This record gives sequence, structure tokens and C-alpha cells, in this order.
Amino acid sequence: MTAPRALLIGDVMVDISAFPEGPIAVGSDRRARIVSRPGGSASTQAVWLARFGISVDFVGRVGAADHAAETEHLRRAGVEPHLSADPRLDPGRLIVIVDPGGERSFLTDRGANDAIEAADIPDALIARADHVHLSGYSFFAPASRAVMVDVMRRAGARPVSVDPGSGEFLREVGAANFVAWTAGAAMLFPNAEEASVLAGSADPEAQGDRLSKLYPLVVIKRGAAGCEAWRGSERWRIAAPKVEALDTTGAGDAFAAAFLAAHLKGAGVEESLRLAVAAGSAATEFLGGRPLPT
Repeated sequence: MTAPRALLIGDVMVDISAFPEGPIAVGSDRRARIVSRPGGSASTQAVWLARFGISVDFVGRVGAADHAAETEHLRRAGVEPHLSADPRLDPGRLIVIVDPGGERSFLTDRGANDAIEAADIPDALIARADHVHLSGYSFFAPASRAVMVDVMRRAGARPVSVDPGSGEFLREVGAANFVAWTAGAAMLFPNAEEASVLAGSADPEAQGDRLSKLYPLVVIKRGAAGCEAWRGSERWRIAAPKVEALDTTGAGDAFAAAFLAAHLKGAGVEESLRLAVAAGSAATEFLGGRPLPT
């Protein structure tokens, strides 16, 4: 049987993660472990999807100097990469500051990611996909946003899902705008903060009620509290297992990828959620966002 095929479009980043030994000493020094790894929400989701047995095409744009290395990273992980080399812009870079509890904060330079073009995404890649998944980060800059909206149009009846990506960036562009840009998406994967911004409420019940009127399936990632999903009048809630979180970077990406993988293999919503929670929780137990090599 041929494996389901997904097309993911979005960000490729260089993640520079800092693990300070204590609180930041403003204006002075703090010892920290600092590591650099390939990252980016969409490309990380692509790697996880491949790990879960899905055939994956990934489209993104990187700085020309990083093109060969980023292509090889993805290919070794089982992803079929379709990366464009930008001749002017540097690769996207992300500084991740991880506190002792595993929570992380980001400083983001999108670089070449925001220069993605429609020509980077051939019709043939869309045509052979069973599912198209878009990074919400690509909706936050005008040029890349136009490309994503066009991809949704080109996808036709093919299901499209969106991971909003960033609560702070949603505040900047406005929730109503983001909803309008992503109209027609079959699935939305916000985390708790993103759901709060998009729904205009911190109340979980209101979030699900409001967002389920806008998207056919809404899956809200709530970290250590597990997750919830709404499809019309149907609702599911799954608790998360207790884990010692070392680094939560990429946990939401592992969650979304596991859900999509299960869904594409024919699993129901509840089973897909259980697998997603298990994957997201396991992803917090090692450093970095992408799965460890097998």
C-alpha cells in the first residue's frame, strides 16, 4: 500500500538554543549551554511526519549558503526537500532561551523565509499531495502571505491545515485578519495562547465554541494540560502524561505531525489525539525540536 503523501510549506530556521544555569543577569554574564540545530516549525513538522511513516514533500526558502546543508538535513530525515536558494537574504535564525522548567522564549529573524515565491511551489507538488499543511508564520509577512493564500486556492478540494505558529505575531496582524486569510482551511492547530488570541477569550470553552464555527476541525494544544478538539458539536479532551520536560521546543510540532499522520492513515479523532499527545510529551524529554536519529 502506498503511504499517504503530505505537502508542507513554510519555515526553515537555524535554532540557536540557550539553556542558562539561572535567571538572566541583565547587563552581566550567566553561564549557559548553547547549541545550534536545524529548526523551523514547518520543516520540523515535516521531519516528524516522515518519522511517523508519511511520505513528505517540503517546500521552503533558505539562504544560498545554507541550501546544500539544509537540503541534506531534510533528506537524511526522510523528507523530500524542495528548497529555493535566496541569493540575497540570510537563512532564518531563531534564538531560543529555555528556562529551567523547559519553557522557551524566542527571538526570531525570518530571513529568507519571508521571500518565498509562488514559483517555489509547483502545481505538481500540490496535485500529488493527499494533504497540504501550512505554517502560520508564513502568513505574517505580506509577500509570503500572498503565496500561502494562493496555495490554498490552488489546493482546490484538497484538505489544508494550518498551525498558527505565534500568539504574539497573531496579535500584531490581528485575529480577524488571520481568520480571513486562512478561510477554507479544514483544520487548525493552535496552542492555548494562539487559541486565546484568535477566539478573543481565555476561556477554553469559548475558544472551542468560537473557533469550531470558523474551521471544520479545531485541535488546541495545551502543553502539560493535554489537548482538546472540536468538530461541529463533537468534542474530545485528552490528558497529557506526566513527564520531566527538558526542552519544549518542537513539542507542538511533534503533536501536530502525529495527529496528521494518524489522520492520514485513517484513524479517528480520538485515536489521533492520543497519539499526538504521546508524541508531543515525548518530544519534551530531549534537547531540540526535531526527533533524535534512529
